[in-house]
Amino acid sequence: MACGTPVIAYDSGSVPEVMEHGVTGFIVGEIDEAAEAVGRVRNLSRARCREVFEKRFTVVRMANDYINVYERMLRRGATYACA
Repeated sequence: MACGTPVIAYDSGSVPEVMEHGVTGFIVGEIDEAAEAVGRVRNLSRARCREVFEKRFTVVRMANDYINVYERMLRRGATYACA
C-alpha cells in the first residue's frame, strides 16, 4: 500500500485490521478467490491505496500512536517489567 499498490491477502493475522476490502485490495479466504481478485484489482485506485497508507502508517502516525498508548498506561498506573 505504501507504493500505491492494491494488495490481495488471505484473511488471517492483522490483514482485516490494516486493509480495507475493496478499497486497498481484496481480502480472500481461498486460492480461487485470490485468482479472481487479480482480475478486479485494476479497478482499485492506486492513489487511494497510498492515501490510506499515509493516513494510517506513516512514521509520525505510528510514533504518535505509541506515545498515546504509553500515556494511557501511565495514567492507569500500569507497571510492566522489561526483560
